Amino acid sequence: MSQNLFIGNLAYATTDDSLRAHFEQVGEVESARVVTDRETNRSKGFGFVQFVDEANNQKAIDALAGKELDGRTINIDVARPKEDRPRRDFNNNSNGGGSFRQRSW
Repeated sequence: MSQNLFIGNLAYATTDDSLRAHFEQVGEVESARVVTDRETNRSKGFGFVQFVDEANNQKAIDALAGKELDGRTINIDVARPKEDRPRRDFNNNSNGGGSFRQRSW
């Protein structure tokens, strides 16, 4: 599996298509995705780009990091794998705590 690039400090107006077009200056882009909030569908200000040829990752970092996209200076780094976090269980907490506590009359 190819390594993704993390793109930070994106403008709220940046779309998947404009992100793809910006990075195609360096090479063929396999995927470009701006991360959005589930409820508001508004950009969270970051995204991910994956090149067909992974050798373009460093070229993109060298050529585009610190440059403007849609009026914002973007940050680029190699994406880290998502951390495995334990799933939160709101219904059956083992410690009896959580967001809501049952009253004991």
